[in-house]
Amino acid sequence: MPRKRKPEELPQPRTNMWDLTAWYLRFLRNQREISGTQLGHVMGASTTEVSRIETGQVRLDGKRAALIDRRWKTGGILGHLVWYASLGHDPEWFSQYKELEQRARFIRTFEAQVIPGLLQIEAYARALISGVPTPDLDTRLVRRMERQGIFTADPAPQLGVVVSQHALEWPVGSPEIMRAQLAALLEASERHSVRVVPKTFGTGAYPGLDGSFTLMSGDDYGEVAYTESPEGGRLVSSPPDVMLFAVRYDRICGKALPEGPSRDLIRKVMEEFNEH
Repeated sequence: MPRKRKPEELPQPRTNMWDLTAWYLRFLRNQREISGTQLGHVMGASTTEVSRIETGQVRLDGKRAALIDRRWKTGGILGHLVWYASLGHDPEWFSQYKELEQRARFIRTFEAQVIPGLLQIEAYARALISGVPTPDLDTRLVRRMERQGIFTADPAPQLGVVVSQHALEWPVGSPEIMRAQLAALLEASERHSVRVVPKTFGTGAYPGLDGSFTLMSGDDYGEVAYTESPEGGRLVSSPPDVMLFAVRYDRICGKALPEGPSRDLIRKVMEEFNEH
């Protein structure tokens, strides 16, 4: 999902592939001299939805792109644009992600390497960000901690977290920081669903080894997925692609311990840091 725009703003085709897609859809409609309502009949959308897609507030998905391509005999150009946009890194990914997170009603996240950002304490977050050379450490730290303000909203989003045992055990900062972070995670588990995938031969290879990701659902945008990558990330809004992430999350949950045993494992790891 793109960032929220002012009504007078229009997509800039040289900004990113999603803006190019929205801009070109509007161009094709105007070229045919038809209304947004008529385009809505072609792609199975309301007039309001068409307007939001053309202004970049909502992204065109592959299914609707195919309907337009077929009706207008475009040679599949819109489908190709959506495909490339979905693959590429969006330079505005963080602002988009933050906005969607603030509007989310349900958040489900799997973290393979570290404690999820929404549950990090400041000392842990500072130590983690310091591990990667960056000129704006304080700015990044403030941005990360501000995100946790979503839990003071009314209503606050419901959060489901699954972490690997590796994320609990990897030392970030000092033993004192790790003890404090795991204690905070235990406290958070009283308010949110927190489960741990144990590091055992019984768990074996599982979908979480492919990397971390987040699913967010909002009343006004449906469900989107976010997958991490170095120096950025990628937002996925195409329903079939989002469904693949949802299936992966469910399969990871099948490997995770229930909430009670997960708390026990968190306490066990925390005690191990007491020995350092």
